[in-house]
Amino acid sequence: MADPATYRPKTGEIPTAPGVYRFRDEHGRVIYVGKAKNLRSRLNSYFANPRGLLPKTRAMVHTAASVEWTVVGTELEALQLEYTWIKEFNPRFNIMFRDDKSYPYLAVTMGEKYPRAQVMRGDRRKDTRYFGPFYPAKAIRETLDTLLRVFPVRTCSSGVFKRAERTGRPCLLGYIDKCSAPCVGRISAEDHRQLAAELCDFMSGEGKRFISSLEKEMQAAVAELDYETAARLRDDISALRKVFERNNVVLSEDTDADIFALEEDELEASAQVFHVRGGRIRGQRGWVVEKVEDNDTADLVEHLIQQVYGEANSTDRIPRQVLVPVLPPNSDELAEWLGGLRGAKVDIRVPQRGDKKALMETVARNASDALRLHKSRRAGDITTRSAALQELQEALDLPVALLRIECYDISHVSGTNVVASMVVAEDGLPKKSDYRKFSITGDAARDDTSAMYNVISRRFRNYLAENADPAADPDARPEVPAGLPADRAGTDVQPLTDTLTAAPKGKFAYPPNLVVVDGGQPQVAAASRALADLGITDIYVVGLAKRLEEVWLPDSDFPVILPRASEALFLLQRIRDEAHRFAITFHRQKRAKSMTASLLDEISGLGPAKRTALLKEFGSVKKLRAASVEDLQRVPGIGPALAASVHAQLTAKTAEADAPAVNMTTGEILET
Repeated sequence: MADPATYRPKTGEIPTAPGVYRFRDEHGRVIYVGKAKNLRSRLNSYFANPRGLLPKTRAMVHTAASVEWTVVGTELEALQLEYTWIKEFNPRFNIMFRDDKSYPYLAVTMGEKYPRAQVMRGDRRKDTRYFGPFYPAKAIRETLDTLLRVFPVRTCSSGVFKRAERTGRPCLLGYIDKCSAPCVGRISAEDHRQLAAELCDFMSGEGKRFISSLEKEMQAAVAELDYETAARLRDDISALRKVFERNNVVLSEDTDADIFALEEDELEASAQVFHVRGGRIRGQRGWVVEKVEDNDTADLVEHLIQQVYGEANSTDRIPRQVLVPVLPPNSDELAEWLGGLRGAKVDIRVPQRGDKKALMETVARNASDALRLHKSRRAGDITTRSAALQELQEALDLPVALLRIECYDISHVSGTNVVASMVVAEDGLPKKSDYRKFSITGDAARDDTSAMYNVISRRFRNYLAENADPAADPDARPEVPAGLPADRAGTDVQPLTDTLTAAPKGKFAYPPNLVVVDGGQPQVAAASRALADLGITDIYVVGLAKRLEEVWLPDSDFPVILPRASEALFLLQRIRDEAHRFAITFHRQKRAKSMTASLLDEISGLGPAKRTALLKEFGSVKKLRAASVEDLQRVPGIGPALAASVHAQLTAKTAEADAPAVNMTTGEILET
């Protein structure tokens, strides 16, 4: 780990203006982004007495190998630049409110000819109206099912809709009057769009108008003695009121606000928000964050607002009011930033009394419960993971902390369709965005050791090439975001550069501290030889043999035996099993693709014309494999002898495809 004194800038070199700073590690990766009103004062606090820093801050300054900064003109510009760089680099030491849920919205696709109502998650789409978020998902599904009684809008997928158009028969919802069935012409496109617009109006808070209108229609039906229509309208009114009951009015009906509350301790903080639209609670979200610096509640509120609204893809997610427990230090700049995103004024304030204050206390109780639940679930996990990494480092006698571990596995069937997987664990957790898969052909596919040598060589040859590429220079600077004055951004940068340019992200830019291969001495020797041939000496290699779960080191005649109850062994097993899963999945995909693409090509006696005739008759290779000899003879040009030969060859190749994948070195069955 680096000594902060080796890269500490001179005090006189640091400007006193506002700006944004970045810490980078020895590989040029940005590990922390921060902003400051006074860059000199803030940066000196990291180096004045590193021993007095919080543990995570101390770990950050010792992991870093350099620091640089960009001066901006105002605190608002610093806020914008900090958020842009946090989103771009995803620094591991920054505060990141992690939400493991994708909250559902009620979406109406007004951009389609026949708008569709559905429950949707993820990124927003153009010309689609969204209402929510709702939690749990069951609530919005029940709400939509109830609303379809009054607003029978299409809810089916495009495939179901087109099939109904072809057959002239609607789906089940059309028969039970929960869809107006535009697919079969029961309603025109214009009337169906009007129906969808009315559903949107109802969800936008105009429910009273629709209920009043239905009540008048019901009274008119009663006056005309049309009791059947009156009964139907009565049930519709009941359904709409039921929807209203699920979203009780908590504030005045003109209130659109997000109400945040936090609960924190020395290490972690829990945040909760209630989304209030039209005076009703429409949804709830929650996050948990690990503290990095000595952040107070105001700093946490600032980062929370940045993350929640910075990720919003549509302005209607930002309400008129944002109610928080404590005003952040730059609340005016935050309000101005949110107003720019929303296109209208946004008010950030702390409720002092009344219903909003009482509702915030409810949100705070939810945050407290969420933190207590999180700690009860994660306390053992966090402790165990840290202990496992420390135990593994000590057992292997490694001089560096195991911040990044990569594991490799080979998968094939009798030497065919040879593939390899690379899975990554950072801080003991899988990092799936860095997973890679390899296809292996030629001489490299003749056995597992050759395949392992090939994969390790390719992975780290790419790493060396990307580091040697001037375009991937870690000192390259990201470009200044739009809206930041070019004459003020980047005027003071450490180290000095003339311009700011975008830094591309390499696929293999960051090396691991430890490489784990699935296998024993031969695989470990192959991986070590590959690294040595590339001149890499600072990456450690071990192998985990499945038979006895022993750990093999390079140039060692005896394995390291970890206790069966060892947390370090459990960690290695989990990473190895993940590499197994990833390799086998890729192998199955490749084998299935090769089989369906070339199965008939490999059948002797079949030319292009007869292959075409067989596929035309049976429609697919799957049906062809299930055909009998008599079925094959009915195809023009296929005689009894050829039919028997084709049937025998297809049967043999199907049995081969169903054979389990086997590790040819150890004899281990990789799949069933």
